[in-house]
Amino acid sequence: MKREVDLTNREIQIAERIAWGASGKEVAFDLHISPKTVDNTLRRIYNKIGCGKINELSAWWFCTHFGISFDLSPMARSIVASLLLLIYVSGEIYSMDEFCRYRSKCNRRVRVEYVRGRYKN
Repeated sequence: MKREVDLTNREIQIAERIAWGASGKEVAFDLHISPKTVDNTLRRIYNKIGCGKINELSAWWFCTHFGISFDLSPMARSIVASLLLLIYVSGEIYSMDEFCRYRSKCNRRVRVEYVRGRYKN
């Protein structure tokens, strides 16, 4: 992946939203453009930064905008990965009292139930 890349303002807007987890349709809706335009712009961004996946784009975005070095040693990578995993797991444990469960009915409609604090049958 390339470090210094000249992106247009629109490419920056799209890359930032995608890096923060928005879908292509959400980006299109937010920026009042077509989803095809988002796909084409993403393709240009991928070519410019030398990656091919959204997770690589996200990693590139956060590394370049938060000053994280691309040249981490294997030990530093392991430490960073462990810290991120710890943050993720603690968030999952903290939110265990709220979860979303999908229930299918006979007519194949899907109903989402939000349950707080306990499992509901």
